[in-house]
Amino acid sequence: MKIVFLDSDTLPYPIEQPSWVTEWVQRPATEQSTEAVVQALQDTEICITNKIKITPAILAQCPKLKFICVAATGYDCIDLRAAREHGVTVSNIPGYSAQSVAEHVIACLFALIRSLPLYTKLGRTAWPESKHFCVHSQSILNVAGATLGIFGNGAIGQAVAMRANASGMQVLFAEHRNRPTVREGYTRFETVIAQSDVITLHCPLNETTRHMISQAEIANMKPGSFIINSARGPLINETALLDGLQTGHLGGAALDVLTEEPPVADNPLLTLDHPNLLITPHIAWAAQAGQANLARGVHINLEAFYQGQPVHVVC
Repeated sequence: MKIVFLDSDTLPYPIEQPSWVTEWVQRPATEQSTEAVVQALQDTEICITNKIKITPAILAQCPKLKFICVAATGYDCIDLRAAREHGVTVSNIPGYSAQSVAEHVIACLFALIRSLPLYTKLGRTAWPESKHFCVHSQSILNVAGATLGIFGNGAIGQAVAMRANASGMQVLFAEHRNRPTVREGYTRFETVIAQSDVITLHCPLNETTRHMISQAEIANMKPGSFIINSARGPLINETALLDGLQTGHLGGAALDVLTEEPPVADNPLLTLDHPNLLITPHIAWAAQAGQANLARGVHINLEAFYQGQPVHVVC
């Protein structure tokens, strides 16, 4: 039995080789091209991937491949239809990072609402020249009493809601866009957009959710409101987001993910001089406990497939 991990350096914690594996190949990184991935997966029964995409063209040229373990919760890197057609089972690792991501989101939420990015800068620049003991600039808001709109009601969304409620926020879970009826415990998509002081995204990326936050949604958000995205970059139309930040309609944003990862150096969001913009390199999941949970989840999925009872199957 041969296993190939296509981008093993995405996991700081090493995964122990299962005893039943005859060939264990950990590739620190693999070029995202059909040729490179097919070459890496030759004669491979099991593939582990975090973000390397597995396309129909790759699956067609890897007839021995039987199982793909996605080392993440999101599995948008796999063409599930093609996997089904080729009889390849796909599993993910749900919920491993709920606490880590939720804490990251709450940290960003406090930073945005309290204007910490701006005041951190002013503490080093304007304060030494101040005639008074403090420096007033951008308005500072309270977290308690603010409305948080959560898009995605899975383990992470629930973990964020619990922490937001404890901080005195009103929490609204958004219904799917264009859904004709609203389920109990949810609020109409457009209503959440219009009423939230902060929105945070925790839904999977698919053709329904791609660019779910675009020009119209940002225009309908409260003036001065905030966006947090720690899920997938393409959930937000970055051109619309940039416009919302530049015009001042948005009060700020915290982005742990971007449409292209890694981003190009001249990505307009990276070069934008905005007083309340936080950009982190896709590390919301990466608290030590989250990393350990992910490595453990990969091992569990491998063992389960080998035993003939795969778990966390998405395809």
